[in-house]
Amino acid sequence: MPEPALRILIADDNPVVRAGLTVLLGGRDDIEVVAEAVDGHEAVRLARLHRPDVVLLDVRMPGMDGISALPYLVDVAPVMMLTYSSEDEIVREALRLGAGGYLVHGEFSAEELLRAVRDVREGRAHLTPSAATALLAQARSMPGAPGRLPEGLGGVLPALPPQPGIHRRTSSQTQPLVARSSERAHNRADHGLSSREVEIMELIATGMSNQQIAATCFISEKTVKNHINRIFAKLHTASRSEAIALWLGTARPGVGHV
Repeated sequence: MPEPALRILIADDNPVVRAGLTVLLGGRDDIEVVAEAVDGHEAVRLARLHRPDVVLLDVRMPGMDGISALPYLVDVAPVMMLTYSSEDEIVREALRLGAGGYLVHGEFSAEELLRAVRDVREGRAHLTPSAATALLAQARSMPGAPGRLPEGLGGVLPALPPQPGIHRRTSSQTQPLVARSSERAHNRADHGLSSREVEIMELIATGMSNQQIAATCFISEKTVKNHINRIFAKLHTASRSEAIALWLGTARPGVGHV
Protein backbone atom coordinates (compact mmCIF):
# COMPACT_ATOMS: atom_id res chain seq x y z
CA MET A 1 0.00 0.00 0.00
CA PRO A 2 1.27 3.53 -0.74
CA GLU A 3 2.43 5.59 2.21
CA PRO A 4 -0.03 8.21 3.49
CA ALA A 5 0.46 11.73 2.19
CA LEU A 6 2.65 14.06 4.22
CA ARG A 7 0.29 16.59 5.82
CA ILE A 8 1.31 20.27 5.78
CA LEU A 9 0.06 23.38 7.58
CA ILE A 10 1.03 26.72 5.98
CA ALA A 11 1.14 29.79 8.23
CA ASP A 12 1.71 33.09 6.39
CA ASP A 13 -0.27 36.32 6.41
CA ASN A 14 0.43 36.96 2.71
CA PRO A 15 -2.40 35.33 0.68
CA VAL A 16 -0.30 35.29 -2.47
CA VAL A 17 2.48 33.32 -0.76
CA ARG A 18 -0.05 30.88 0.70
CA ALA A 19 -1.63 30.42 -2.71
CA GLY A 20 1.73 29.80 -4.37
CA LEU A 21 2.76 27.24 -1.76
CA THR A 22 -0.60 25.51 -1.98
CA VAL A 23 -0.29 25.27 -5.77
CA LEU A 24 3.10 23.64 -5.38
CA LEU A 25 2.56 21.38 -2.40
CA GLY A 26 -1.11 20.60 -2.81
CA GLY A 27 -0.67 19.43 -6.38
CA ARG A 28 1.37 16.36 -5.42
CA ASP A 29 0.05 12.91 -4.57
CA ASP A 30 2.40 12.47 -1.61
CA ILE A 31 1.74 15.84 0.07
CA GLU A 32 -1.51 17.32 1.37
CA VAL A 33 -2.04 20.88 2.58
CA VAL A 34 -4.47 20.33 5.47
CA ALA A 35 -4.79 23.95 6.67
CA GLU A 36 -3.71 27.56 6.11
CA ALA A 37 -3.24 30.12 8.88
CA VAL A 38 -2.89 33.91 8.66
CA ASP A 39 -1.23 34.48 12.05
CA GLY A 40 0.39 32.68 14.95
CA HIS A 41 -2.79 32.25 16.99
CA GLU A 42 -4.57 30.57 14.09
CA ALA A 43 -1.50 28.45 13.33
CA VAL A 44 -1.45 27.07 16.88
CA ARG A 45 -5.18 26.41 16.86
CA LEU A 46 -5.14 24.67 13.47
CA ALA A 47 -2.02 22.68 14.31
CA ARG A 48 -3.69 21.28 17.42
CA LEU A 49 -6.83 20.56 15.42
CA HIS A 50 -5.27 18.91 12.36
CA ARG A 51 -2.02 17.51 13.81
CA PRO A 52 0.04 18.08 10.60
CA ASP A 53 3.31 16.32 9.88
CA VAL A 54 5.13 19.63 9.18
CA VAL A 55 4.31 23.30 9.78
CA LEU A 56 5.67 25.92 7.34
CA LEU A 57 5.87 29.11 9.40
CA ASP A 58 6.43 32.75 8.44
CA VAL A 59 8.19 35.06 10.91
CA ARG A 60 6.35 38.36 10.55
CA MET A 61 2.58 38.05 10.96
CA PRO A 62 0.00 40.30 12.66
CA GLY A 63 -1.10 39.51 16.20
CA MET A 64 1.06 36.59 17.27
CA ASP A 65 4.13 36.39 15.02
CA GLY A 66 5.95 33.22 14.02
CA ILE A 67 8.66 33.42 16.68
CA SER A 68 6.04 33.81 19.43
CA ALA A 69 4.00 30.89 18.08
CA LEU A 70 7.01 28.62 17.56
CA PRO A 71 7.30 27.18 21.11
CA TYR A 72 3.65 26.08 20.96
CA LEU A 73 3.91 24.64 17.45
CA VAL A 74 7.02 22.52 18.02
CA ASP A 75 5.07 20.64 20.68
CA VAL A 76 2.68 19.55 17.94
CA ALA A 77 4.81 18.99 14.83
CA PRO A 78 8.21 19.72 13.25
CA VAL A 79 8.37 23.34 12.13
CA MET A 80 10.27 24.81 9.21
CA MET A 81 10.56 28.60 8.99
CA LEU A 82 9.68 29.80 5.48
CA THR A 83 10.06 33.55 5.37
CA TYR A 84 11.60 36.70 3.91
CA SER A 85 13.31 37.48 7.24
CA SER A 86 17.03 36.69 7.25
CA GLU A 87 18.22 38.80 10.21
CA ASP A 88 20.86 36.99 12.25
CA GLU A 89 19.01 37.35 15.56
CA ILE A 90 15.75 36.01 14.15
CA VAL A 91 17.44 33.00 12.54
CA ARG A 92 19.25 32.10 15.74
CA GLU A 93 16.18 32.60 17.93
CA ALA A 94 14.01 30.44 15.65
CA LEU A 95 16.50 27.58 15.73
CA ARG A 96 17.01 27.97 19.48
CA LEU A 97 13.26 27.66 20.00
CA GLY A 98 13.13 24.41 18.06
CA ALA A 99 12.62 25.15 14.36
CA GLY A 100 13.87 22.23 12.29
CA GLY A 101 14.97 24.40 9.39
CA TYR A 102 15.06 27.95 8.06
CA LEU A 103 14.40 28.77 4.41
CA VAL A 104 14.52 32.33 3.08
CA HIS A 105 12.36 33.06 0.02
CA GLY A 106 14.43 33.40 -3.13
CA GLU A 107 17.21 31.07 -1.93
CA PHE A 108 15.73 27.70 -2.85
CA SER A 109 14.21 25.91 -5.80
CA ALA A 110 10.94 23.97 -5.90
CA GLU A 111 12.70 20.63 -5.56
CA GLU A 112 14.83 21.92 -2.68
CA LEU A 113 11.69 23.01 -0.85
CA LEU A 114 10.06 19.63 -1.34
CA ARG A 115 13.18 17.84 -0.14
CA ALA A 116 13.41 20.16 2.86
CA VAL A 117 9.81 19.47 3.87
CA ARG A 118 10.37 15.73 3.79
CA ASP A 119 13.71 15.91 5.57
CA VAL A 120 12.51 18.22 8.34
CA ARG A 121 9.75 15.68 8.99
CA GLU A 122 12.51 13.10 9.58
CA GLY A 123 14.57 15.43 11.76
CA ARG A 124 17.14 16.46 9.16
CA ALA A 125 17.77 20.21 9.18
CA HIS A 126 17.67 22.51 6.17
CA LEU A 127 19.11 26.03 5.98
CA THR A 128 19.37 28.37 3.03
CA PRO A 129 22.62 30.38 2.65
CA SER A 130 21.69 33.51 4.61
CA ALA A 131 20.38 31.41 7.52
CA ALA A 132 23.56 29.32 7.51
CA THR A 133 25.65 32.48 7.47
CA ALA A 134 23.83 33.75 10.57
CA LEU A 135 24.79 30.61 12.49
CA LEU A 136 28.33 30.70 11.17
CA ALA A 137 28.75 34.28 12.40
CA GLN A 138 27.58 33.31 15.87
CA ALA A 139 29.81 30.25 15.99
CA ARG A 140 32.84 32.36 15.09
CA SER A 141 32.00 34.96 17.74
CA MET A 142 31.90 32.52 20.65
CA PRO A 143 35.11 32.93 22.71
CA GLY A 144 37.38 29.94 23.04
CA ALA A 145 35.31 27.73 20.78
CA PRO A 146 35.82 28.57 17.09
CA GLY A 147 33.34 26.82 14.88
CA ARG A 148 31.21 25.69 17.83
CA LEU A 149 27.45 26.01 17.44
CA PRO A 150 25.19 27.38 20.16
CA GLU A 151 24.06 24.84 22.74
CA GLY A 152 21.14 22.79 21.50
CA LEU A 153 21.90 23.40 17.84
CA GLY A 154 24.40 20.63 17.24
CA GLY A 155 23.76 19.06 13.87
CA VAL A 156 21.64 21.95 12.61
CA LEU A 157 24.41 23.17 10.32
CA PRO A 158 25.37 20.12 8.20
CA ALA A 159 26.76 22.21 5.35
CA LEU A 160 27.88 25.81 4.90
CA PRO A 161 28.49 28.02 1.89
CA PRO A 162 32.17 28.07 0.84
CA GLN A 163 34.22 30.65 2.72
CA PRO A 164 37.40 32.30 1.37
CA GLY A 165 40.46 30.30 2.34
CA ILE A 166 38.42 27.37 3.66
CA HIS A 167 38.39 24.07 1.81
CA ARG A 168 35.92 21.37 2.75
CA ARG A 169 35.86 17.77 1.68
CA THR A 170 32.63 16.54 0.22
CA SER A 171 31.29 13.03 -0.06
CA SER A 172 29.23 11.64 -2.89
CA GLN A 173 27.25 9.86 -0.18
CA THR A 174 26.39 13.14 1.59
CA GLN A 175 23.81 15.48 0.12
CA PRO A 176 24.29 19.15 1.12
CA LEU A 177 21.30 20.49 3.02
CA VAL A 178 21.99 24.16 2.32
CA ALA A 179 20.31 25.31 -0.89
CA ARG A 180 22.60 26.98 -3.39
CA SER A 181 21.39 30.43 -4.42
CA SER A 182 22.96 29.91 -7.86
CA GLU A 183 20.38 27.17 -8.43
CA ARG A 184 17.36 29.33 -7.72
CA ALA A 185 14.33 28.40 -9.77
CA HIS A 186 13.68 32.04 -10.59
CA ASN A 187 16.91 33.22 -12.20
CA ARG A 188 15.73 36.73 -12.94
CA ALA A 189 18.17 37.35 -15.75
CA ASP A 190 16.76 34.36 -17.62
CA HIS A 191 13.27 35.84 -17.45
CA GLY A 192 14.42 39.03 -19.18
CA LEU A 193 12.66 41.43 -16.84
CA SER A 194 13.67 45.07 -16.88
CA SER A 195 14.79 46.79 -13.67
CA ARG A 196 11.36 48.42 -13.34
CA GLU A 197 9.62 45.08 -13.89
CA VAL A 198 11.84 43.48 -11.24
CA GLU A 199 10.87 46.27 -8.84
CA ILE A 200 7.18 45.76 -9.52
CA MET A 201 7.42 41.98 -9.28
CA GLU A 202 9.08 42.35 -5.87
CA LEU A 203 6.15 44.52 -4.76
CA ILE A 204 3.66 41.98 -6.10
CA ALA A 205 5.47 39.35 -4.04
CA THR A 206 4.80 41.37 -0.87
CA GLY A 207 1.06 41.20 -1.58
CA MET A 208 0.60 44.82 -2.68
CA SER A 209 -2.42 45.75 -4.79
CA ASN A 210 -2.09 47.60 -8.10
CA GLN A 211 -3.13 50.81 -6.34
CA GLN A 212 -0.46 50.38 -3.65
CA ILE A 213 2.20 49.60 -6.26
CA ALA A 214 1.22 52.70 -8.23
CA ALA A 215 1.55 54.87 -5.13
CA THR A 216 4.88 53.32 -4.20
CA CYS A 217 6.38 53.74 -7.67
CA PHE A 218 4.73 57.12 -8.41
CA ILE A 219 3.09 55.83 -11.58
CA SER A 220 -0.52 55.37 -12.67
CA GLU A 221 -2.50 52.16 -12.08
CA LYS A 222 -2.79 51.76 -15.85
CA THR A 223 1.01 51.78 -16.12
CA VAL A 224 1.18 49.20 -13.32
CA LYS A 225 -1.26 46.97 -15.20
CA ASN A 226 0.83 47.28 -18.38
CA HIS A 227 3.97 46.30 -16.47
CA ILE A 228 2.18 43.36 -14.88
CA ASN A 229 0.93 42.10 -18.24
CA ARG A 230 4.49 42.18 -19.59
CA ILE A 231 5.81 40.47 -16.44
CA PHE A 232 3.24 37.67 -16.70
CA ALA A 233 4.11 37.21 -20.37
CA LYS A 234 7.83 36.95 -19.65
CA LEU A 235 7.27 34.57 -16.70
CA HIS A 236 4.73 32.56 -18.70
CA THR A 237 2.21 32.85 -15.89
CA ALA A 238 -1.47 33.71 -15.91
CA SER A 239 -2.10 34.93 -12.37
CA ARG A 240 -0.50 36.66 -9.40
CA SER A 241 -0.29 33.40 -7.43
CA GLU A 242 1.53 31.63 -10.27
CA ALA A 243 3.92 34.55 -10.75
CA ILE A 244 4.72 34.80 -7.05
CA ALA A 245 5.29 31.04 -6.78
CA LEU A 246 7.78 31.18 -9.62
CA TRP A 247 9.42 34.39 -8.34
CA LEU A 248 9.89 32.99 -4.83
CA GLY A 249 11.43 29.85 -6.23
CA THR A 250 8.54 27.59 -5.26
CA ALA A 251 6.93 26.79 -8.63
CA ARG A 252 7.15 23.34 -10.09
CA PRO A 253 8.58 23.22 -13.62
CA GLY A 254 5.66 23.69 -15.97
CA VAL A 255 3.29 25.30 -13.47
CA GLY A 256 1.63 28.24 -15.16
CA HIS A 257 3.62 27.82 -18.37
CA VAL A 258 1.92 27.95 -21.75
